[in-house]
Amino acid sequence: MKKIAIIGKPNVGKSSLFNRILGFRDAIISDIAGTTRDVKRRVFRTYKGEAELWDTGGIEDRDELFDRVKEKSLKAASEADILLFVCDGKNVPTDEEKRLFFQLQKLNKPLALIVNKIDNEKENEAGWQFLEFGAKTSFLISVSHNRNISKLLDWIDGYLDEEPMVYDLSESDDESLEEFLDREEKKIEEVSKDIKVAIIGRVNVGKSSLLNALTGSSRSIVSPVAGTTIDPVDETIEFGGRNITFVDTAGIRKRSKIVGIEKWALDRSEKVLDAADIAILVLDASSDFTEQDERVAGFIDKYKTGAIIVLNKWDMITREPAEIMQDIKDEFKFLDFAPIITVSALSGKRVHKILDKIVEVYENYSQKIPTKKLNNVIKYASEKHKLPGDHGRIVRIKFATQYATKPPKISLVMNIPSLHFSYKRYLINTLREHFNLEGTPIIINARKRGERDEEEEGGQD
Repeated sequence: MKKIAIIGKPNVGKSSLFNRILGFRDAIISDIAGTTRDVKRRVFRTYKGEAELWDTGGIEDRDELFDRVKEKSLKAASEADILLFVCDGKNVPTDEEKRLFFQLQKLNKPLALIVNKIDNEKENEAGWQFLEFGAKTSFLISVSHNRNISKLLDWIDGYLDEEPMVYDLSESDDESLEEFLDREEKKIEEVSKDIKVAIIGRVNVGKSSLLNALTGSSRSIVSPVAGTTIDPVDETIEFGGRNITFVDTAGIRKRSKIVGIEKWALDRSEKVLDAADIAILVLDASSDFTEQDERVAGFIDKYKTGAIIVLNKWDMITREPAEIMQDIKDEFKFLDFAPIITVSALSGKRVHKILDKIVEVYENYSQKIPTKKLNNVIKYASEKHKLPGDHGRIVRIKFATQYATKPPKISLVMNIPSLHFSYKRYLINTLREHFNLEGTPIIINARKRGERDEEEEGGQD
């Protein structure tokens, strides 16, 4: 694995560049010179493979402390394979920087002069004054504005040993990047043992009865009068070594029929969904599904929770089971990833199956797919069915990375960030074929190299 050292004087933006390349905030950034004193090492992902990035302390002759920092930084430079020498483009070059750059040149390693803080084209002229260094390779960049970062990354790629992906989809290959995150990933939080489950549905489908059956209590008031539950009711149980908190939300009517306190109840129900890990959509199997059932189900799609469909009152059905299941497929296509469980909440029949399924869905919802396996499957899919072109241009996926969980969020780094909805669905279905992702939505977005992922992505399942 090639090692890349970022070298330079204090406060020129070395740690900011380090964070930018990694794709998340790892190094501490401060206006105080000398904040970085040791060498921080992290692995990041490139198109050709992986490399180790080193953030070194600022080199300056000042006092005993800075002498030790300088010694460590120069030692790192001597051990690295690729050197990035960073200068502050808003200041004129100094003789000390020139001497340091010439010292690095003598190491006979790939060396790039990085002139940072060139925030726009008008400031390019200030950056060109660093050409007197005689660097063979130089980049005028702005870390804060993400300017020309992709060009720098492409240059780095040229010095890395190519490690082509292989079609090894076997379970025995469980390579993980637990110690180091890919540069395109954000830190993924540790999976909690606490699971928050929202029970949702239109009025009078048996949500409160289901809560009572799941928890073995009479926590919710059960009544044939529609709209009995107004304020969300919660109850926590321990199951399978986890704490599962159920919240019975108010039945959701058509907006035209929501009046007074029910408007407040609807807002509360949406807040519950926003905080939930899994939503249990309760449907009345003894009657036809309605347009309102679809509207309620739409909240699951809106808040991207895990999903389980519970067909309540199964002991009272008057239609053929196959007909009911077909209606589910036809009317809730956007929840085709959700498992379906048939129960009778009042009698408690098959309710216990819901608990096992909650734990399973939560594990899928919180799943971190090993990066190598993810790329193997994406490459397999893109070669099986080529990506559609973009106005005659060839579109390629360079690599994929999962940058968040709950639900799994995957970023595709592409030469042209053009991904048709139908092809995105194809990729999602392929992922489901190779990984256990039942019950969880999958979010996929396409972007260019060097761009960051946002919390709210456009491409979703």
